[in-house]
Amino acid sequence: MAKITILDEHIANQIAAGEVVERPASVVKELVENAVDAGATKIEVLVEEGGLELIRVTDNGSGIEPEDCETAFYRHATSKIVSGRDLFQIRSLGFRGEALPSISAVAKVRLVSSSDDTGLGRVVAIEGGTLKENEETAAPQGTDITVKELFYNTPARLKYMKTIQTELGHISDVMYRQALAHPEIAFSLKHNGNSLLQSQGGGDLLQVIASIYGINTSKGMIPISAENLDYKISGYIGLPEMTRSNRGGMSTMVNGRFIRNQGLQQAILRAYHTLLPINRYPLVVLSLDMHPSLVDVNVHPAKLEVRFSKETELNAFVEASLRSVLSEQVLIPQVVKQQLGKSGSGSLIQEQFHFPAARLEAAPASAAPGMSASGPAAPASASGGRPGAAPAAAPGSAASAPSGAAPGSASAYGGASAARTDGSGFALREQAAPGAAYGAGPAAGAYAPSAQPPRQSQAPGQPGRAPQGGYAAAPQPVPPAAQEALYGAPGTAPELPAFPELSLIGQHHGTYLIAQNENGLYLIDQHAAHERVNYEYYYEKFGNPADASQELLLPITLEFTPGESEKLKERLSWFERAGVILEHFGGGTFRVVSCPYWFPQGDEAAVIQEMAEWVLSERAIDLAKLREKSSILVSCKASIKANQKLTKEEADTLLQRLGACKQPYTCPHGRPIVISFSNYDLEKLFKRVM
Repeated sequence: MAKITILDEHIANQIAAGEVVERPASVVKELVENAVDAGATKIEVLVEEGGLELIRVTDNGSGIEPEDCETAFYRHATSKIVSGRDLFQIRSLGFRGEALPSISAVAKVRLVSSSDDTGLGRVVAIEGGTLKENEETAAPQGTDITVKELFYNTPARLKYMKTIQTELGHISDVMYRQALAHPEIAFSLKHNGNSLLQSQGGGDLLQVIASIYGINTSKGMIPISAENLDYKISGYIGLPEMTRSNRGGMSTMVNGRFIRNQGLQQAILRAYHTLLPINRYPLVVLSLDMHPSLVDVNVHPAKLEVRFSKETELNAFVEASLRSVLSEQVLIPQVVKQQLGKSGSGSLIQEQFHFPAARLEAAPASAAPGMSASGPAAPASASGGRPGAAPAAAPGSAASAPSGAAPGSASAYGGASAARTDGSGFALREQAAPGAAYGAGPAAGAYAPSAQPPRQSQAPGQPGRAPQGGYAAAPQPVPPAAQEALYGAPGTAPELPAFPELSLIGQHHGTYLIAQNENGLYLIDQHAAHERVNYEYYYEKFGNPADASQELLLPITLEFTPGESEKLKERLSWFERAGVILEHFGGGTFRVVSCPYWFPQGDEAAVIQEMAEWVLSERAIDLAKLREKSSILVSCKASIKANQKLTKEEADTLLQRLGACKQPYTCPHGRPIVISFSNYDLEKLFKRVM
C-alpha cells in the first residue's frame, strides 16, 4: 500500500508559511518590499499588539490590476520573473510569489488596490487560505493591505511568539533597515497609535540616520563613497567612539536589499582594526551597488543572505575603502557636557564625545618621519607636532635621552629609582651613580628599542637588552609591500591628518599627561600612547623576526596539558615564523631555545606563553594574524604602566614619538589615547560664557 501522498494546497501553504512567515516582522518585511517594488514614494505601516492583532501597510505605488488581485494570492504567482534566465538578473526585492499566499494561509487578509487614478479599485479578502470577497470598490491609486489575527489557525505557532515588546522590536528593526536602504521613500511606523519612525523621504541618508539613531549620532557619521569597475560603495560610517555592544549597528545593503553577510562584516571590522575596544562594534550604513549577475539573492528563504561571485575582491574593496576614509580623520574625542531635559532643571548631565572632522594638512611623505635630507628634524614644539616631527637622534646619541638614563630602563619611568615631583607632577630624578644598572626593572624596552642589532660584546646566550645610550630613531617609511597589506593599494598610502602640536603642562596621578595648544586642553593616557608607539615598532620588527633571533644561554621552559601539548607540537612552525624556536622537551614541557633580541627583557616567558595560548585557541592561523597578535602582546608588555612618574624630558619624547605614529589616536586594543576639551567648553564649564 502506498505511503507517500501529495498534500493538499491548504496544508502546503501552511508549511510554506512556516518558512516565509516566521513572526509578525516577516509579514511587515514582505509587504513593505512589495510596496517598494511597486515604486511607492510613501509607505505607512500601522501595527497593533506587536503585529499579532493587526498589521496594515499602505502605499502610493503603482497598485495591482483588478484582474491580478486574486491571482496574486496563488503560490508562485509573480510579475517579477518570467524565465530561468531572469533569476540571474534580479533587480526587485521580491520575485518568488510566495509571500501573499503564505501570509493569507495563517491570517485574515484584506487587500484594496487601484492601478490608476480613476478612483476605482478592487478588494480581495482571504481568511486562512479561503477566498471570502472579490469585488470592485472605491480606492485611491496604490495598495492598502491589512493582516489581522496572525497565526489564528495555527495555535502551535502562536504559542511560541515572544512578548509584544520583543515582536515590536523586530518590526522596528525591519522598518529601520528599509528606511536606511531607501532614503528616497518616506516611511512611517506606528504601534498602538504611537509613532516610532517617520522619515522624510527626500533621499538624504543622513536625515534617516538622525531619525533612527538620533541627531547627536548623525553628527558623528563620516560619508563614504568609492567605486571600481565592479562595485560602488556609498553611505556613512561612524567614528570609533560611536560603538555598539553587538553587530546590530552594522547595516549593509546590496542593490537596495538589506542583507547579512559574514564576509562583509569581517571586512568592516578589519577596517576598524585597533580603533575599537574589545567586544565593541561600529555603527555603519553601507550601500553596495553592483550588476545583478554578481550576486545571487536566491539562497535564503527570507532573502537575508546572498552569495557573491567575487566575494574576496568585494571584501578587500570594502575594507580598503573604509580604512582609507578612517585614516583621513582626526580621531581625538572632545568631551562635552550636554544638559538634557527642561531648561534650567539641571536634572541630568550626560557626557558625550564629539570628534572634530576637519581634515588637517597631511605630513610630507618625501622624507622619513622625523628626518630631513640633511639629518634629524627639530621638533615643532615642546611636544608632539606633525607626524614626522619626532626627534630622530641616532642610536647612542645622548641628545635623544634624559641625562643618565638608558631607554628601556625601569628608572626611566619611575619603576626602580626614588623620585620626587615638581609642581607639574613630573618626577625629578636623582643623578645616577656611575656604573648603576638601569635595565633591571619590569618596564624594560621603554618607548621603543633601538633598531640596531645586539652589540658584539653581548653574551651570545643572554636575552637581548635594549641598546644603551638613546631612544630609537623614528619609525621608517612603510615599504610598498606593507603598504599594500595595510591600505589595500600597492605603493600608495593614504594621506594622514596631522597630529596636533601640543605643549606639555604636567602629569596627573602618574597616569595621564596634560598638554595644551591654541585649541584647548588635552589629556593623554601614557600607557596607551606608549603601547601604540611600541606596537608600530614591533609590527615592523615581526615582518622579519628570524634575522633578530638569538639563542638563549638558559632556555625558558613552559608547561602545558597533554591535550595542549599534542596540538602545540603540530604548530611549532608558527612560532619559528615569529622568531621563536620552541622545542618539545618531553611530556607537557616545551623549552624556548631562542627568541628575538628585542623581546621585552624579563617578560620573554610571559609573552611566549600568551602567544602559545593564542595559537592553541585559533582554528586557522595565518602569518598576518600571528604577526598582529604577537605585536600586540609584546607592545603591551614593553609599555610603561599607570602610576609611573615621568620626567618632563621623557614625557616630551613620548608625545613626539606618538605624533610620528601612523595612527596615533587609539591603542592596539582600540582604547582612545587622547581626549580634548576645547577652549569654548572650558569657558562654559566655568560660566565665562552662557
